Amino acid sequence: MARRNDHSRDELREMALSAAERVLQQEGFKALSARRVAADIGYSAGSLYTLFKNLDDLCWQLNARTLTQLLAELDRVEQTDAKSCLLAYGHAYMAFAHDHPARWALLFEHGGSRDMPTPASLSERIDSLFARVEVCLQQLKPEMPAAECALTARTLWSGVHGIAVLALRQKLFLDQAQSADKMLQQLVDHFIKGWLIEECRDA
Repeated sequence: MARRNDHSRDELREMALSAAERVLQQEGFKALSARRVAADIGYSAGSLYTLFKNLDDLCWQLNARTLTQLLAELDRVEQTDAKSCLLAYGHAYMAFAHDHPARWALLFEHGGSRDMPTPASLSERIDSLFARVEVCLQQLKPEMPAAECALTARTLWSGVHGIAVLALRQKLFLDQAQSADKMLQQLVDHFIKGWLIEECRDA
């Protein structure tokens, strides 16, 4: 077994998080534990508790890494018109869920204990994801108040997320190979069209 001074604190954290990602991907969340991760990197479970407060903390940090990678994927989207950008964000989101199903699922399945609030670093990444959607919506409706924009972004993205979940679980109950992509196209098209028509009526 390796000694604690064989690696720096940052190196050990990186090793542990990488090992946890492998366990998640190969065996699922139920297999994830401090003992399992420690064994994978050749350290004692006690060594991990010098880096993470508990398993919840490890999961929070895993989720932060996942969101960082997801945001990087969204940033590769070409900034064209706002509607096309929203659609491309949706495609990137669904592709990420397909490519990293266990890590993506942990974002929503891990809630942590009630006495441990969501870390600020994770909340900031979540806000950053919605901020990208809000920028597109603001381009379509520049005078929209910030609170309305935030609500609209989350409403639209709830639909995108729903399609991603059902596609990942193969519960769309449609035969077409591209059903999820077509549903995403319809969702964005109809949502934006209806949303803008409503604005014209209210004007």
